[in-house]
Amino acid sequence: MSAEPPSHSPEENLAFLRSIVDGAGRTRMAGGVAYMAGGLLYGLQCLFHWGQAEGLIRWPGWASLAFVVGITTTFLIVLVAAIRHDRDAGFRGSTANRALNATFGGAGLANLAMVVVFGVNAARLQSFQVWLLYPAVVFALQGAVWYVMHMLQRRAWMLATAIGWLLAAVALGLLNGTPYYLMVCTAALFGLMALPGWIMLREARTQAGA
Repeated sequence: MSAEPPSHSPEENLAFLRSIVDGAGRTRMAGGVAYMAGGLLYGLQCLFHWGQAEGLIRWPGWASLAFVVGITTTFLIVLVAAIRHDRDAGFRGSTANRALNATFGGAGLANLAMVVVFGVNAARLQSFQVWLLYPAVVFALQGAVWYVMHMLQRRAWMLATAIGWLLAAVALGLLNGTPYYLMVCTAALFGLMALPGWIMLREARTQAGA
C-alpha cells in the first residue's frame, strides 16, 4: 500500500511560492522594456483612433493602415532588441521569473482563444461592438496576472496595477459604443502598462548595477 502524499494548506503553498520569489535573481530587463514600449506605442495608437473618431485626424485609409502597422513593427523591433540584451548579458531566469513569465504566457494563450470567440461572433453578427468587448477581457486577464504578482511579491504598486486593470475592464464593458471607450483604453495603456513597465525597467537596471 503506497503512502499518501503529504497535504499542504493553501497558506503553506503560498509561503512556498513567496519564498521562491524572495530568492529570485534580477528582473528581466526585456519584460520591463516590452511592457513600457507596448503601453506607449499602443496607447499612442488608441489616442490616434480617438482623434479619428472625434474628427481631429483625417488621414487617408492607406496612411492610417501604415501608422497601425508601424506601431506593431516598432514594438516587435524593441522587443527583439530587449530580449537580445538579456541574452547577451548572460541572464539566467530564476524559478520565480519563469513562474511569472508562465503566468503572462497563460494569459496570452487565453487572449488568443478570446480573439477567436469574439472575432467569429462579431463577424457572424456583423457587429463591431461585439469585437470591442474583447479588449475588456484582455484588461481583466491583465488584472488577474498582476494580482498574482502582488500576492507573490506583496508590492503595493502591483496591487494598484491589478485593481486599475480590473476597473478599466469594467469601464470598457460599460462604455462600449461611446466616445469615452477609446479614452479609457488610452489612459489604461499609458498608466497601467507603460508606467509599470518603466518601474520594472528601473528595478532591472538597479539590480544589474548592484
